[in-house]
Amino acid sequence: MAGTTPITFASVGAGSDHTCGLTASGTAYCWGSDAYGALGDGTTTSSGTPVPVAGALTFTALSVGAEHTCGLTRSGAAYCWGHNNFQALGDGTSTDRTTPVPVSGGLTFVGLSAGFTHTCGLAATGAAYCWGQNVYGALGDSTSADRSAPVAVRGGLTYTTLAAGALYTCALTTAGAAYCWGFNWYGQVGDGTTTSRFAPVAVSVGLPFASLSAGVAHACGVTSTGVAYCWGRNGSGELSIGEIADGYLTTPVVTARGLAFVAFSAGGQHSCGVTSAGTAYCWGENADGQLGDGSTTGPESCGPVPCSMTPAAVAGRIVFATVSAGERHSCGLSAAGTVYCWGSNQYAQLGNGTKVTSDLPVLVVR
Repeated sequence: MAGTTPITFASVGAGSDHTCGLTASGTAYCWGSDAYGALGDGTTTSSGTPVPVAGALTFTALSVGAEHTCGLTRSGAAYCWGHNNFQALGDGTSTDRTTPVPVSGGLTFVGLSAGFTHTCGLAATGAAYCWGQNVYGALGDSTSADRSAPVAVRGGLTYTTLAAGALYTCALTTAGAAYCWGFNWYGQVGDGTTTSRFAPVAVSVGLPFASLSAGVAHACGVTSTGVAYCWGRNGSGELSIGEIADGYLTTPVVTARGLAFVAFSAGGQHSCGVTSAGTAYCWGENADGQLGDGSTTGPESCGPVPCSMTPAAVAGRIVFATVSAGERHSCGLSAAGTVYCWGSNQYAQLGNGTKVTSDLPVLVVR
């Protein structure tokens, strides 16, 4: 049964059916589905409230994938746990892990990004390494072979940011140029084609980005002035540009026009961003209330599901610092450090001790 005590977090990440948060002291907590060990507490028992990740490790960063989670220690060592069928944990095996295991290879990282079935790490030199499923080239090593340990991304570029999506990856160079590689059926690589790429290609836009986010099949970059550009799938309005004939765009377009963001997240079939005033907006599919505006409907119908192509303000007058869009739920970190989640709660991923889906933000408690 849920208590009433919120945990103060420094960051939060939403996956497919689980969520994790990191405290300022480096303690990791996870909640939601634990079928493959993604909560990292040594069990496969799902939890509706946050449980501490086992192992007494202190992390400086967490990245939440579809069914696995990874963390970065102060020394730069990477640890992962959860579903490992496609070797996304990088420990040299395909065995699921219910507690953190070190990523093989002895590399140290300054950043991590966990995708759906693969993971990537950023070295201090700016070199990118990836591991896991590679059938469409998400690892960027010019092959389609899955890897159970890190392999270097080809191209010799120096990166500052990595963003792993579903079977594809995007990254920003030191100059702010966006490059992507991997699965590209919906144009999520952003190079003007729908051809999957097995090594990095430049995203077709002349503007430099300050941040980058990769969702299931759409990616977004935000400029230094807060303007968001997105590309890829738009079947549920996740690009916020109205209906388009093919349901996707292969090159970036301004999204959520008129809003400027300080934080942004591309999710399953929706997107969310936070303005400088701390207001969170979401748009796209809303069948599970993942837009957080108090409804499971929308002004438009995107095929068989309700959606909003226009950004909807997340209800509750909560001042947010960041937001994370998962597959069918979203979570936001308030300016006070508390976490609120909304949307699908089938696996208790909202963290309020229930499995009741909510179209309004609910406080994560233990």
